[in-house]
Amino acid sequence: MEKNMTEGNSLKQILCFAFPLLLGNLFQQLYNLADSIIVGKTLGIDALASVGASGSLNFLIIGFCIGLCSGFAIPVAQTFGAKEYSLMRRYVVNAMALAAGISIAFAVVTALFCRQILVLIRTPENILDGAYRYLIIIFIGIPFTVLYNLAAGILRSLGDSKSPFLFLAISTIINIIGDLVCILVFGMGVEGAAISTIVAQAISGICCVIYMKKRFTILKLDRQEEKLSTHRMKILLGMGVPMGLQFSITAIGSVILQSSVNTLGSTVVAAFTAGTKVEQFTMAPYDALSNTSATFCGQNLGARRIDRIYKGVRQMITISVLYSILAGAAMILWGDRMVGIFVDAGETAVISHAYKFVRCLAWFYYLPGILAILRSGVQGMGHSGAAMFAGLTEMIARTVMGLFVIPVYGFTAACFNDQAAWLCSTTYIAIIFLTIVKKERIRLNPDSDMECVESEL
Repeated sequence: MEKNMTEGNSLKQILCFAFPLLLGNLFQQLYNLADSIIVGKTLGIDALASVGASGSLNFLIIGFCIGLCSGFAIPVAQTFGAKEYSLMRRYVVNAMALAAGISIAFAVVTALFCRQILVLIRTPENILDGAYRYLIIIFIGIPFTVLYNLAAGILRSLGDSKSPFLFLAISTIINIIGDLVCILVFGMGVEGAAISTIVAQAISGICCVIYMKKRFTILKLDRQEEKLSTHRMKILLGMGVPMGLQFSITAIGSVILQSSVNTLGSTVVAAFTAGTKVEQFTMAPYDALSNTSATFCGQNLGARRIDRIYKGVRQMITISVLYSILAGAAMILWGDRMVGIFVDAGETAVISHAYKFVRCLAWFYYLPGILAILRSGVQGMGHSGAAMFAGLTEMIARTVMGLFVIPVYGFTAACFNDQAAWLCSTTYIAIIFLTIVKKERIRLNPDSDMECVESEL
C-alpha cells in the first residue's frame, strides 16, 4: 500500500524503499544480461555485437520514454506528500492519456527509420541486419515499455516500491525462458531475444495496472476526476519532457561514442558490449537510490520538509560511496570473469578488451552514484530543466571523446569516456542541487536561519 516518506526515520525509510528497487533493477538488468549471455554463447560474437551495436540507439529512444514516465510521476509524488489526493488522481489520469499517445507515436516513427539510423551511426555491415532485426522489435514494443514504467512510477510515488519489483521479477523469469525457447527451440536468432523481452515487459506492465486499480483505493476516481485537462497535461509535459530529454541528450553522446567504437571492428564492439553489460548490472544500486531520491525529495517538498531532503540525500550519498568501493574492487579483481559470462573462453581478444574497459571504470565508480542521487533529487523537487542540463554536460563530454579522442587513441580512449562524462555532470549538478535546496528553504520557510542550513551541508 501507499507509504508516506515525510515522517519517521529517514534512513530506515530510504533503505526499505530502495531495497525492492534494487532487486527490481537487478531483475531488469537480467533482461539485457539474459539476451546477451544467450545470444553471445549460442549465436556467436557477431550476434552479440548486433545486440550491442544497437545499444546506444536503444538507450536514446527507450531512455526518453523512461525519463518521460519518471517526470510524469513527480507531480503525483508531490501532491501525495501534500495530501492533495483529488489533484493527485487527476494527474494520474492525464499522465496515462499522454503516455499512451506519445508511446504509440514513438513506436511508429522509430520503426520506420530504424535501419537508416543504424546506417547513420556506421554499424558494421556484417552485423547490420542482425542489429536491425533486434531493434525494430524493441521499438514496436515501446508502448509496453512505457506502460510498465509509468505504472511502476506511480506506485513508487505513493511509496510502494515492492509491487513493481514483484511483477518485474516474474516477467524477468518469463523473459529468460522466452529467450531459451525462441533461440534454442525455434531458432529465431536475435529477434527471438527481442520478442521475449517485449512480451515480458507487457506482462509486467499489465500486472502493475491491474494491481494498482484493485489495491489502491486512494486512486479510485469519480467522474469529475476522469476529465482530461490541458493545464495539467502542460504541467506533466513540463516535468516529463526535460527528464526524457535528459536521457536522450546523454544518449546522443553515447550514440556518437558507439559510432566511433563501431569503426574499430566487430571484436571491439563485442568487447565494448560485454563491458557495458557489466557496468549496467553493477550500477543497479545507483538506479535504486536514484528512484528513491526522486520520490523522497518529491514527497518531502510537497510536505514542506526541506530539512529531511538535506538529511536524506546525505544518507543516500554515503550509502552509494560505500557501495562504489566494494563494486570497484570486485571489478578490478574479477572483471575478467564477469565479462567472460558473455563470450566463450576462447575469445581471448574480446575478454581482454572488455576487462580493460571495466578496470578503467572501477577507479571512478563513486561518481555515477552521487550524480544519480543529486540529479533525481533535483527532478523530484520539480526542477527537471536544471537536471536536463546535467545530461547536456554528459553529452558534450561524450561527443568530444567520440569525435576527437577515440579516433586518435582508439579503444583506450573509449575506456575513459564514461568517467569524463560523470566528472563534468557531477560537478554541475552538485552546484545546482545546493542552490535549489537553499532557494526552496527560503521560499517555504522565509524566516528560517540559513546559517543553520549551511552548517548541515
